[in-house]
Amino acid sequence: MKKKQIAVILSGCGVYDGSEIHEATLSLYAISKLGAEYQIFAPDIDQHHVINHITGEEMAEKRNVLVESARIARGNIKSLDKLNQNDFDAIIFPGGFGVAKNLCNFAFKGTDCQVDSSIENLIKSFHSAGKPIGALCISPVLIARVLHGVEVTIGEDAGTAKAIETFGAKHNKTKHGEVTVDKKNKIVTNPCYMLNSTIAQIGEGAENVVKAILELV
Repeated sequence: MKKKQIAVILSGCGVYDGSEIHEATLSLYAISKLGAEYQIFAPDIDQHHVINHITGEEMAEKRNVLVESARIARGNIKSLDKLNQNDFDAIIFPGGFGVAKNLCNFAFKGTDCQVDSSIENLIKSFHSAGKPIGALCISPVLIARVLHGVEVTIGEDAGTAKAIETFGAKHNKTKHGEVTVDKKNKIVTNPCYMLNSTIAQIGEGAENVVKAILELV
């Protein structure tokens, strides 16, 4: 039997300006462990900015989201514009500030944020086709902004939860490893590092998301 194919969307490399590396890597591990296959994609755009991950300070340089994401993908990555929804059974968005800075501008605009048009079209395409969408950490903000009336979780952060509800979505409080499954819309979400988590708890959350997605496929 043909293995299920999952597209994984990255937003750079590093929690403060790109994809959260643990969440991304453990999502890939879970997909492989549970018998599915993945292809990694990222938009070929400039990062909003570059952050020194030791000091937290902004650095005077530019980096590309696709090029940086390729570090996590070990080079096996494709530009987002090459993603054909028909080739995949589901899609997953790991978290990290890159989601809120590069894939949308929620980090700066809050409830007035806009989602990158290519990301918005991608989410709508998978949703319209009835294919599951997974989102970790801050990534449920993307889903809530694009798809009205969905049910998601980012854990227990009151401010972000309020913003999600402002978008017209329902937010569920969750703890480590717990997933919210919106069966109607086939949306699966987990808070990951939106909570004060260990790497083992991130692995548990990522695996539970992938399990739920495969059950919805």
